[in-house]
Amino acid sequence: MRASRRVRQERSVDDVTPGQYSVLAGLDVHGPLTPREIAAHEKVQPPSMTRTITALEELGLVSRTDHPTDGRQVLVALTPEGSTVVRETRKRRDAWLAKRLAELSPDERDTLARAAEILQRMAES
Repeated sequence: MRASRRVRQERSVDDVTPGQYSVLAGLDVHGPLTPREIAAHEKVQPPSMTRTITALEELGLVSRTDHPTDGRQVLVALTPEGSTVVRETRKRRDAWLAKRLAELSPDERDTLARAAEILQRMAES
């Protein structure tokens, strides 16, 4: 948990919270989604997600467009600026992790690789 929190501190902009970044990263992976779909992915209530989307829209990181088949809904998508935030944050996180891994001995890296396999199996069961 501590390592995960430390990695999350590496981000390209300071005015995006970890929760907001999670939404940006999800949109990067899944493409445009409705607010309800985003809320389901993030496991939060739709009203909470509406506030998050509004904040991201005010920062110019997401945009809303009419849903192509359901006039009652909108789709939320990354803007080019939002894509840049995701890409740059991932680069920073990768660089931080690569530096920390390079500081480990070969035996420690092997142990870590074996532990990762075990944790993956546990997570999938």
